[in-house]
Amino acid sequence: MTDTPDEPVEVFDDNPVEELNDSLSLESHPLTRDRVAKYRQALEDGGFPYSFERDATAQDLVDRFPGIAPATETGEKVTVAGRLMNTRVMGKLIFAVVSDVTGTLQLFVDAATLGDKGFASFKDLDSGDWIGATGEVMTTKRGELSVRIESFVLLQKSLRPLPDKWHGLKDVEARSRRRYVDLIANEDARAVALARTRIIGELRRQFEARGYIEVDTPVLLPEATGAIARPFETHHNALDLDMQLRIATELYLKRLVVGGLERVFEIGRIFRNEGIDAEHNPEFTMLESYQAFADYTTIMTLVEEVVVACAIAANGSTDVEVDGKPLSLAAPFKRLPMLDAVTEATGLDIDYDTDIEELRAAARDHGINPEDHWGPGKLVEVLFDATVEEAIWEPTFITEHPIEVSPLSRAHRSKPHVTERFELFIAGSEYANAFSELNDPFDQRARFEAQAAMKAAGDDEAHPIDEDYIRALEYGLPPTGGLGIGVDRLVMLLTGKTHIREVILFPTMRPE
Repeated sequence: MTDTPDEPVEVFDDNPVEELNDSLSLESHPLTRDRVAKYRQALEDGGFPYSFERDATAQDLVDRFPGIAPATETGEKVTVAGRLMNTRVMGKLIFAVVSDVTGTLQLFVDAATLGDKGFASFKDLDSGDWIGATGEVMTTKRGELSVRIESFVLLQKSLRPLPDKWHGLKDVEARSRRRYVDLIANEDARAVALARTRIIGELRRQFEARGYIEVDTPVLLPEATGAIARPFETHHNALDLDMQLRIATELYLKRLVVGGLERVFEIGRIFRNEGIDAEHNPEFTMLESYQAFADYTTIMTLVEEVVVACAIAANGSTDVEVDGKPLSLAAPFKRLPMLDAVTEATGLDIDYDTDIEELRAAARDHGINPEDHWGPGKLVEVLFDATVEEAIWEPTFITEHPIEVSPLSRAHRSKPHVTERFELFIAGSEYANAFSELNDPFDQRARFEAQAAMKAAGDDEAHPIDEDYIRALEYGLPPTGGLGIGVDRLVMLLTGKTHIREVILFPTMRPE
């Protein structure tokens, strides 16, 4: 075999572009003009194939040929395919890096094997081109696992140059708008996308292993219910009906439990017409589940087990990093009632029977401007948001939420004013919301009517009255434990990302 020089001089593909600039036409830059000319020539020479059969990926080669000594010829032929990322040309040798979904592999191209014409054709390729190649698995003098190609085919031409090899695509907004380039240029972007797939797959496995069945519920509704949030509104022309995109799947999933499907879950898109920030996107992914004959303590154990399983699926460990700080997701998680958390954080001697003016004064003391229709429960919740939430580090179940802010939760079996509800907080963010489900149709109607009064008083996010859901409860909902997990936030946590745009392939953004 032909040895590589001891100190090869790297000559990378002719791409001087350090920042993505694809607003110009293909004919306005010499690099893209040259690529278009090559594309048209390829069409004249017979065009591009409709398919290509490969029998190995980059990871396959790593797995099949571990620890091979330098300068080894294996005698095994493989056919590979991927995107050409860069080349090093050294006389009659070319070292080319090709990327596929599993990783990168090196092609060893020499004129002696490929022939002068084939060598010249390969040298004329550009970064970004899709190619397929067949050749022998080998290692170079330096021990690099490679494929010495005997033939290759151009599968499709890349008409725009890739971002600079060393600088990549760094601007977060450009990466989010042009995710297809981000996935090409940034290994971390691909790693996050694949980790998200593993996490969602593990969520699905965890629930199916416990006897849950996966279902689909409506996205387009006459009125969005199941959460306290502002919906998107649209119009159905054929029915001449104003409709809304769902803000939760809860009430439809509980209808299914009424119908006898005792354990159900759905992983689906949710839409809330609210702000955009590091933790919120108007369109996001939620897992919701409901289990008959369970209460919120059963669901706490479920959440602990599921979070641990997803962490191991994503990282092989329950140890993660958030903002550079180590964090353990090992169970069991801490449990703390909301009122206890507030009194501990503020030093206030308050409860749900405290005079309302005293609670309002406490809220103002902590930078909150209370609204007239807020009751004691809402005031305790906003005090929690202002004084406790961001300070939580280790995984913590905040329990016993006030009835006033929990219109679908069952009243606590032994404590007044609160419900059997919990939210999971980790490193200052909420990851799950769950409760023993309210199954008393009379109590549910009263809660909905209280929410309607709040809406009439100016609360745009108050829950509407859902008459059909009350009718379903009148047929009987068994004791049930419900759960919602924010999938995007969970992926953020397990991949160490601090902005939701990093884990949603195509986030909502203002038009350019």
